[in-house]
Amino acid sequence: MAIYSDNPRIASIMAAQQRWLLAHAGFSLSLGYPDEPAPGLYSGRFIDFAVKHGIASRNTAAAFLKEMLAYKFIQPVARSSDRRITLLEPSALTREYMMRWIHTHLIVLDTLDGGDRMAKIALDPDVIWRMHPIIAKRIMDSEILRNPGVTFSLFNWATSGGAVMDYLISRITSIDFTADKVLIGPLSMKLMQSQFMISRTHLKRLFKRAAEFGSVGWVGAPGKSSFWLSHTFVSEYWNYQAEKYAMIDAMSHEVLHAAADIRMPSNALFLSS
Repeated sequence: MAIYSDNPRIASIMAAQQRWLLAHAGFSLSLGYPDEPAPGLYSGRFIDFAVKHGIASRNTAAAFLKEMLAYKFIQPVARSSDRRITLLEPSALTREYMMRWIHTHLIVLDTLDGGDRMAKIALDPDVIWRMHPIIAKRIMDSEILRNPGVTFSLFNWATSGGAVMDYLISRITSIDFTADKVLIGPLSMKLMQSQFMISRTHLKRLFKRAAEFGSVGWVGAPGKSSFWLSHTFVSEYWNYQAEKYAMIDAMSHEVLHAAADIRMPSNALFLSS
């Protein structure tokens, strides 16, 4: 939510499922996706990857790449060894925000279990870029992250819908597990429109569809009473986040342990054995 407030345009890329997947795909290809023979992001490879992994059609993937170039979120590599293709790389701004995205997850994990992931990152900040391609692959391979549930998917596939959903969840202050609804208090549609750069029509359509699923609604008069979320909807969100954090937790242990082994002097390895 804070990242979205800071830079809505770049954060909105991560606030819709298809664009989120495309962003991770492109970023990881530039660093070296585990299944690919060598690092490198260029149009043909990106489009083939998006189609192969069922993320988007060729036209949608191509349009996304052009948009990222237009907003200077990616840029041509100054010197390329192959003049037949135009190699692309994330801009400094994009690298900063992807780093913040990963840091956010690691900080949450440290807060949950009292870990020292961020302290280890401080010793080798570039380890983040060894983490990302593994994160991207595990996202691509995760059925839960790709198909989290009907209401979650409804919000997450809509433009800025993921940010709206995060906002709804952030409004939860307590949960009565004996009730089938979670009350989050009154909502201002006008505030959400301006905060998440979403049109009134689009937002109303999103909430209407979610209401048809029995996932959201008003206790009384719309706009004048408390808003509720169904336990099913909240559970979809919980399961998605639990899967994502468990995956990033496992990955961070693997990568940080390997990084520590690389930094350890040979005599220290001998003494520790």
